[in-house]
Amino acid sequence: MDKAHAILFEPVKIGPVTAPNRFYQTPHATGFGWQRPQSGAALRGVKAEGGWGVVCTEYCSIHPSSDDSPYAFLTNWDDSDIAPLAATADAIHAHGALAGIELWHGGAHASNRMTRVPGLAPSTLPAMFHMPTTARAMDLADIRAFRGWQRDAAIRAKKAGFDIIYVYAGHDYLPFQFLSARTNTRGDAYGGSIENRARLLREMLEDTKEAVGDTCAVALRLAVDELHGPRGITSEGEGREVVELLAELPDLWDVNVAGALGNDSKSARFSQEGFQEAQVRFVKSLTSKPVVSVGRFTSPDTMVSQIKRGVQDFIGAARPSIADPFLPAKIREGRADEIRECIGCNICRAANNEGVGLRCSQNPTMGEEWRRGWHPERIASYPRREKVLVVGAGPAGLEAALALGRRGLEVSLAEKSRHLGGRVLREATLPGLSTWIRVRDWRATMIAKLPNVSVFPESPMTAADIADFGADHVVIATGSRWRRDGIGVLNLEPRDFSTALTPDDVFAGAQITGPVVIYDDDHYFMGGALAEKLAREGHAVTLVTPHATASYWTAYTDEQGFVQARLLELGVTLALSQHVTAQTDGAARLACAYTGRETSVACETLITVTGRLPEDRLYQSLHGQVASLARVGDCLQPSSIADAVYSGHRFARLLGEDDPAPRRELPPFKAMP
Repeated sequence: MDKAHAILFEPVKIGPVTAPNRFYQTPHATGFGWQRPQSGAALRGVKAEGGWGVVCTEYCSIHPSSDDSPYAFLTNWDDSDIAPLAATADAIHAHGALAGIELWHGGAHASNRMTRVPGLAPSTLPAMFHMPTTARAMDLADIRAFRGWQRDAAIRAKKAGFDIIYVYAGHDYLPFQFLSARTNTRGDAYGGSIENRARLLREMLEDTKEAVGDTCAVALRLAVDELHGPRGITSEGEGREVVELLAELPDLWDVNVAGALGNDSKSARFSQEGFQEAQVRFVKSLTSKPVVSVGRFTSPDTMVSQIKRGVQDFIGAARPSIADPFLPAKIREGRADEIRECIGCNICRAANNEGVGLRCSQNPTMGEEWRRGWHPERIASYPRREKVLVVGAGPAGLEAALALGRRGLEVSLAEKSRHLGGRVLREATLPGLSTWIRVRDWRATMIAKLPNVSVFPESPMTAADIADFGADHVVIATGSRWRRDGIGVLNLEPRDFSTALTPDDVFAGAQITGPVVIYDDDHYFMGGALAEKLAREGHAVTLVTPHATASYWTAYTDEQGFVQARLLELGVTLALSQHVTAQTDGAARLACAYTGRETSVACETLITVTGRLPEDRLYQSLHGQVASLARVGDCLQPSSIADAVYSGHRFARLLGEDDPAPRRELPPFKAMP
């Protein structure tokens, strides 16, 4: 271990329990929830194995009136939940870590689609999550019942074996709705002054400590700033007052910024490492209890700085622990250069927002710990000494070469250009996306440590070259190219855009003149990022999209609001709900996506960001020439970086193995009489 990092491995007392080090995996969603407890337990167990001193669950509902379906959440509604929850606590304890559970009530955020129980809120509020329903105002009997639900859930969590029990007052959920004057307009003892609005939170802490505090720590997760200005909780105002009111009551303060979840889990495109420090750093000055916060920390030196400067006592992490569950172990063992750093792309958040299991651009094993038995640091040896040729050193090719090398095969990686990285070389040059180059850098670093993997840049390969190479297995990872025919997500009609540019042309240095129109029917990051890039370079840019918002799929990565605000701030004109149907001299013709009504916009340069086509011509030409031939990544299926990395890893894992269907967690079934 580097002596400079030794402070990170000091034990820290949290009430009646002691964390073995300062690495704290804060609560984060997995997409598994109560339906897939074995998958969730295996995922958390790997984190503990990787050295995280505290490992917490995702949000765990305390009552059927807090139902987040169709999204995956844990439940702690009755005694039948104890055994599934205990599986996670046991998996964490097996590696010497403390297990934390985040007890949750969503209030007006929970629309209760599955349970169909009326929603609850401090005041009558529309459901906050895009449902045409209303949460009813809680009366005093409801508040008494709610306190009982928290207490009972805490007792069950203690029986399940958890060491740290959360009171959760963040992310606009029910206790925070009581705190904020934006959502609490009550006129009784639970409304009005900040002391009154914090009354329920104080009672929850007292109730939870009374129920479990003899052997379990009680943590308070609090949003100290909801980023809505003076009308809401702010770190300079009422957020600070709440900490002063409750300073010594919890055993641990887990503090963050809130409002929308996207503020707390802001992507690298819109934030830097440690981005929450300005809002949360005051907390330690007001309490003697340990403090934890997050900030997408990946640098050990930055972590040490957080501790030594008194910002926090633990290094809180969700996304970095997903990208590399073994981050603490690598620092402890002096292998910090091997940390698989989070790139802040938020594809993990997208998985949760889509209601599916976690995925990660850096860690292809995330979410597959139980389902496929994959481990982030271990892979089975290949039984024979065979040769593999991987053609293409983008995300999929690099991952395939690395995983195959780790299996012991003799790997040759050929890349036609001078630099490794493929698409990430280009995408990492876009505004805010520089961290994406970590996908290339980590794999290049790890490949360089394998004597059985040889890398050949500036080595374009023809079908004849490959056939003559004599490899036992050939893997084609030649990526994809952007379409020129206008076919995208919402338009399936080919159009004559022969004079238009694609993102490939822009990255290749094509000349861009006059008013620029970007036609985005891809809806992820590319259209908006190109618009930002060109606007910053001084071009007049119009972003045309058939959707009602710019870059609409980035809503899943919690970025859409930030994207649209950035474009408007830069003066980009948004032509929403419009298709580009043709390019004429000096103009682009538009058609309303709903009515077909035609208009036009000034345009000298049209850039189409629609669909992509696999660059698979080399693969197709090799059929019949080599015995073992495969394609991976965008060459197989143009998709996200995460999917490309997963594709390359999956091929390497399964080479020479059967390809069984992933295990499913099916409940016991009894036929109806």
